[in-house]
Amino acid sequence: MDMQNADDKLKKMKELIISYAGLILQEPERFPQPPRQDLGPSELIKTLLSLSTLSTPLFSSPTTSPTTLLPTEIEQFLFDLARGFEPDNEIDAILGPVVRGLLSHESLFRTDGLAGADAGWRGVIGGLEALVSVKSIAAMITRLDEWIPMDATARTFESVSLMGPLCRLGLFGREWPAISKSYFTEPEKRSREDIDSSFATLRGTLKSLQSSLFKIFDALVRAGPASREAVLQYFARVIRLNGKRAGMQVDPDTVASDSFMLNLQSVLLRFSEPFMDVNFSKIDRIDPYFYAHSKRIELGEETRISATSEEATRWAKQNKPTEAPKFVSNIFFLTIAMAHYGYLKTIDTFNNTHKEMDDVRRHLEYLQGDGSWMGSPLQAHVEAAIKHVKVEEAKIRMQQLTFEAGLMEPELLNRSINFTNFLSAWLIRQADPQRKHPNPIVEQYIVEDIVDYFHFAVQTSPDKFELTGKTELLLFILTFLTSTWFIKNPFLKSKINDVLFMSIWGYGRERLGVLGDLLNTHPMALKHLMPALMHFYTEVEQTGASSQFYDKFNARRNIAYVLKIVWNNPAHRTALNEEAKNVDKFVKFINLMINDVTYLMDESLGEMAQIHNIQVEMDDQAAWDQQTNQYRQEREGTLRSLERHASGYTTLGRSTVELLKVFTAETKAPFMMPEIVDRLAAMLDYNLQVLCGPKCQDLKVKDPEKLKFNPKELLGNILQVFLNLSDQEKFVQAVAGDGRSYTKELFDRAADIALRRGIKTQTEIDVLRAFVVRVEEAKASLQAEEDLGEVPDKFLDPLMFTVMKDPVMLPSSRTILDRSTIKSHLLSDSKDPFNRAPLAIEEVIPQPELKAQIDTFLQERRAKMQVDTN
Repeated sequence: MDMQNADDKLKKMKELIISYAGLILQEPERFPQPPRQDLGPSELIKTLLSLSTLSTPLFSSPTTSPTTLLPTEIEQFLFDLARGFEPDNEIDAILGPVVRGLLSHESLFRTDGLAGADAGWRGVIGGLEALVSVKSIAAMITRLDEWIPMDATARTFESVSLMGPLCRLGLFGREWPAISKSYFTEPEKRSREDIDSSFATLRGTLKSLQSSLFKIFDALVRAGPASREAVLQYFARVIRLNGKRAGMQVDPDTVASDSFMLNLQSVLLRFSEPFMDVNFSKIDRIDPYFYAHSKRIELGEETRISATSEEATRWAKQNKPTEAPKFVSNIFFLTIAMAHYGYLKTIDTFNNTHKEMDDVRRHLEYLQGDGSWMGSPLQAHVEAAIKHVKVEEAKIRMQQLTFEAGLMEPELLNRSINFTNFLSAWLIRQADPQRKHPNPIVEQYIVEDIVDYFHFAVQTSPDKFELTGKTELLLFILTFLTSTWFIKNPFLKSKINDVLFMSIWGYGRERLGVLGDLLNTHPMALKHLMPALMHFYTEVEQTGASSQFYDKFNARRNIAYVLKIVWNNPAHRTALNEEAKNVDKFVKFINLMINDVTYLMDESLGEMAQIHNIQVEMDDQAAWDQQTNQYRQEREGTLRSLERHASGYTTLGRSTVELLKVFTAETKAPFMMPEIVDRLAAMLDYNLQVLCGPKCQDLKVKDPEKLKFNPKELLGNILQVFLNLSDQEKFVQAVAGDGRSYTKELFDRAADIALRRGIKTQTEIDVLRAFVVRVEEAKASLQAEEDLGEVPDKFLDPLMFTVMKDPVMLPSSRTILDRSTIKSHLLSDSKDPFNRAPLAIEEVIPQPELKAQIDTFLQERRAKMQVDTN
């Protein structure tokens, strides 16, 4: 009986204590305390801050006051307090001030942030984790007005919302300059080991923060349906406020910080893990009609990948919801959107620092010049300018290192790659032409974001694909590189092509990069890679952009590099021969290749000659010193500009010539088409003349390796194309008919150079000389046949001024010209050359009567010539 009474009394005392504790927290002034004693919410906040052993400053003494709760007593106290004041949400007024005070603690606003010696933010984490461990308190937190302050802007949200100050902690140099100074000052003097050590420290701290943030948000989600909805609204509100972050030119002071967005991205990625198993078995839980069923994410003016805004609106009306999207779908699409406006834009900012660094270093190189300013009155001024630029260079490098520390944290990378793989697999289902899966209007930015992230991850962290993700990456590339019907934006396909190119860059012990081995073994690659690359090589000719003429060269360089990697695989060569059976399509591909070689070789070799001339001028020291300083600077600037351009053109030209070499070795018939063979022969002859003709010494430059210029290799490849096609009679005739560049002396000189320099073997040179003999015989025959005397104008092609062999009439302009001429024109331009009306080769009108007249004319003239000869 005494025990029972004792228990009852203890229970009542406990209830009384909890009741008084609630009153003290609400109205501390009603309970006088000794001076300098923390009262009310601040007293409990102090106790909550002490829960983390890492939160107290070094050398501080532990609190031993008997009136203070011990860490082991906090959990039970909070549970009892919540239970006592849970009815009618009384807990809001009691613990609301505690939460507000804890989450606005001064440690969250110090400039040293995560890296401070006084890690007070860890105390905030520990206290908050204790609070949210009680479900009713967790639910209460999401009911507070400050959970989502409705008057907050994109920039202020992270300062005035409850979780904002904690979520904004990070490493990035622009937001936390103290971290840059503490860990990466004078970056040019730091060793790789020193930098890696700093990375390890900072990444460990960031990982700890992000893990704790997830635990907190997870506890809030599990507190009940209302708090779960409040968490989803929190993420959605951040996304909605930061739409401007997706813009090209954004003032960082008008939007949320990169650190804030990155931490929320980390939380969402962790929420996504349960439905991203290895086999994607839960992928069907994603609601494909989410954008029609939910207004949580406002897409605004975002571009649809394969539909207009009107089509998207009509599609949404046709797919009205039967129920609201589940939590899984909400998390999936919120993660996509948060990455679009946050993580990926931070990556974009990081990428831009490399452009800034290039500009700064280019300016530094300009200032340093040839050193002629040393000892002159300008020396002090130039030295000050150089010092200033070097300071800017160090600042950018420090900023880059903080970006690398945060963006390349290993666990964040792994989770991001896994999510992107899952997203790409989901997107492929939406693109399924057989409609086995729902096919919604997909936002263009989803595809762009997948491509952008793969581009970043493959380039910076290829090793992260070793455990998982290679197959998904390959399937995504092959699917969307060939899906013209799904992706109409050529820029998107160029990005996909870039990712493929990056994925075969070697790293570590992987000589062929992330995908090199898979490209030669995976059945999908063996079947679809060659058609995909050839199709895109043709498609990239027209992008619709003002820069399309130059864009295509980079895309085709990438294609050539990939083809070089896989060319020794017989399966890929078989696929090429299958593609070559579609003659019209393959001829168009060849025509573009010839156009590229013509332009790129002309530009690169022309600029080599200009570089040679400037270098010769500078080598005459006496004459050079006589020139004005301004003149010398201008010529040096011209030289640097030429060197930059020439190296690019040389690289592109070399890769295209290599492509021509391997293709002519494998399949020859398409190169012998009338609209191709003459242009191919003329292009090869011209470039051979530049390399081996009278002016070849103009190509002699200093440090050719710097310019990526290897004339021996280039000559060898061009000669190899001649050798590959030397057994083709039509090619012999075409070379013989080139009156501009071909001479026997040119080929003799090229053969001597190739043999003397070890570029070609004696056997190969013998084949080349035999080819020249046949060309000379064909040339003699052509010259005899061409002496036809006066030819009626109506028999001449109006563009080429040669006798037509197969005259046709163009339907709109009614002009008559040779079929081979218009076919050659249409390979590059789908318009009538005389009135610019749209034209297809199938629309031309044969002229059999005129053809018969021409044939009769030629027979009569040749017969007359034969009689005259006899």
